[in-house]
Parts: sequence; structure tokens; C-alpha cells
Amino acid sequence: MATIDRQATTLALAHALSAAERGLAVIPLSRTKLPALRSPHRDDPDPSARACHGACGRPGHGVYDATTDPRRIRELFAAAPWATGYGIACGLHPHHLIGIDLDTKSGTDSSAALRELALRHLFTLPETVVVLTPSGGRHLWLSGPPDVVVPNSASRLAPGIDVRGAGGYLVGPGSRTEHGTYRTAPGTAQLPPAPCPPALLRLLMPPPRHARHPTPASTGRHGEGLVHFVLAAHEGQRNTRLFWAACRAHENGIGPDLTPALIDAAIRTGLTEREARSTIASAARMTGQRP
Repeated sequence: MATIDRQATTLALAHALSAAERGLAVIPLSRTKLPALRSPHRDDPDPSARACHGACGRPGHGVYDATTDPRRIRELFAAAPWATGYGIACGLHPHHLIGIDLDTKSGTDSSAALRELALRHLFTLPETVVVLTPSGGRHLWLSGPPDVVVPNSASRLAPGIDVRGAGGYLVGPGSRTEHGTYRTAPGTAQLPPAPCPPALLRLLMPPPRHARHPTPASTGRHGEGLVHFVLAAHEGQRNTRLFWAACRAHENGIGPDLTPALIDAAIRTGLTEREARSTIASAARMTGQRP
């Protein structure tokens, strides 16, 4: 049974209620950053049954339990007295929140990668809410258009940058986890989530899948850019950059044609051919392609 820290739970509830007043739908989280309430269907005899998203009326449906109703929030926390944090659901009215998670655990400089994207695609990051994570990362809160569904993704935008969109959630500031407390960066607590720049929003959307692969000659500048991205890798970034570039190549239909160039670039950064082929094969599986 989870250890109950009543002070942490009380503080988490207070922060969650404050977030709800700003129109942010919340759920209680455990110290592991996972939803604090287990699914009421975990022991259902038919695992193939259609997933319930809360229609049964019981709590325990993760982000689908998220609410701004103070009474309901108190009920959720009362059912999870071991909760020490809260999650903020993304993609919901009125903010249609998009979370840009700049990670530090992968050994990459995700903040520099985001700045590079901003320069390359001609957008400026607006002043907005910034939440500092215990590991040294940052969460940027942005607001999306009501008619656009931004998907969740991990390192698709760039290595070390995860995106929280519809169906995802962000750990709210004031939450206490196994590794420390999430807090708002100075000067950003009272800011509203700023509108997502249109150029960045386009990058957050998955590219359309193409049934046919282009010829090698049509890999073009995009393929060259991915190769240069791999060549620029420093030690500790090589596999991550190669994996990211291979994923983008497969998503854009140039994976098979670009593979030899990516392998050559990876070898020049210090990877072995076997390591490079293994990483590219993993990227192919991740994007639903045959390696």
C-alpha cells in the first residue's frame, strides 16, 4: 500500500484547485507521476472489451477523469489519499493546452534544439508559463487552436523534446514526486498559456503518410538536412540523433533511399556499422515500416 503523506496531498489538492480556477482540468497523480487511481476495469474478464473512458461513472480512467469542477476534484483526491501531485490535461477547452517538454535525461541539449528549430522555421517562442522539473528540464505551456488536435510524441520534433497534446497531461507545478517538486519558473506563474506560433504548430502535426517511396534523386534537401543533423552529433548524442533522423526519413517516405547515407554519417561520428543499422531498424519499426 502506498505511503500516505497528508501534507503533500493537501498541498497537491490546493494547487489542483487553483489550476482548475484558471480553466485547467486536473487529476490526482502519485509520486511516480502516474494517475493515482487505478482503473476500475483492471480485473474485467474480457480484456478485448472496448475501453471505457469514464462512461461507467467510476473514477480511475486517467486523463479522462480530468475536471475543473472543485467538488469532483475533492472527490478524486479523497479517493486517492496517497496522491502527492496533480496532472493537467492537454487539448481541452478553454486553453487547448500543448506542452513542450524539454528533457535533459537523454544527454542532448533540447533547449538548443528548440532554438535551432525556431531559427530554421522563422518563429519566436512567446513568453508563457514555464514549469521547472526536478531533473532540470522545462515544460513550456502553449495554447492551440480549438479545431486542431495536436498528438503526443516523443523526440519526434527533435531529440529530447516531447510533446503533450490531446489525451496527454502535464505534471502541475507544486506536485511532489520521487525525484523532487515541480515548480513554476520565476515571473511566469501568472502568465496565461501563450498561443502556439503557427510555424511551430505545423511542426507538431504528423506528416501525411505516402503510399509510394520516392526515387533516390527525390530525397532532396530534406534528406541532406537529416544527414547533416547526424553528422553534427557529439558524443552522447549519436544514437539519439540517428534514431530521430531515421524516424523523420521513414515518415517522409525516404527511409530506404536515405539509409546508406545515414549509415555513412553515423560511422563518421564514431558509431559502428552494426550499431547504425540496428538504430535505423528500430526507427523503421517505430514508424511502422519494414526495416
